[in-house]
Amino acid sequence: MTSISKHLQDILASIQSVPHAQHVCLLAVSKAQSALAIREAYVAGQTLFGENYLQEALDKQAELTDLNIEWHFIGPIQSNKTQLIAQHFTWVHSVDRLKIAQRLNDARPLNLPPLQVCIQINVSGEASKSGIALNELLAFATAIQALPQLKLRGLMAIPEPTNDDNKQRAQFKQVRECYDALVANGFALDTLSIGMSDDYKIAITQGATIVRIGSALFGKRK
Repeated sequence: MTSISKHLQDILASIQSVPHAQHVCLLAVSKAQSALAIREAYVAGQTLFGENYLQEALDKQAELTDLNIEWHFIGPIQSNKTQLIAQHFTWVHSVDRLKIAQRLNDARPLNLPPLQVCIQINVSGEASKSGIALNELLAFATAIQALPQLKLRGLMAIPEPTNDDNKQRAQFKQVRECYDALVANGFALDTLSIGMSDDYKIAITQGATIVRIGSALFGKRK
């Protein structure tokens, strides 16, 4: 068993040890990892991989065409990258501007299913962080729902880093409350993409359905 395989089994067991984690998916964050490392994780049973940088992701996709990987784009999106993202990914977690949503919609090939998207919200209000402001969420979700080549699945957030578990839990709870508010307004959502290597267990207690884990699976990035 490779170290990646061992880490994967340990993480999956850890996820399932949290109450109500039956429907939580592990998204392996493979930025800065080699195609070989991704292949090792795939052989060990991991099929969902998240990438932050477009060109790096496209290079890996070209090397791994023999694998049935579901690719998720999870990084900030530049306008000039929307066409290739729409063509080469199944999911996008980081939609936070209407211009970007419209460009993804327009570039999504009609022979592919709608692009599965999450709205990234800036739950901690950090000026340096991507994500839509909470008071703009309802109008933004309404606009995305009107785009036929996008399928709105839920919310994504990267809360402010903290060693305070209670503060971390409160931030994840706020994301969940935003999600619940959209559901109450008639949106058919099923995805909360929250939680990373250091805090995924807390995220699961607050309703995470996708946890994005990189370093705990692949080791610290060089």
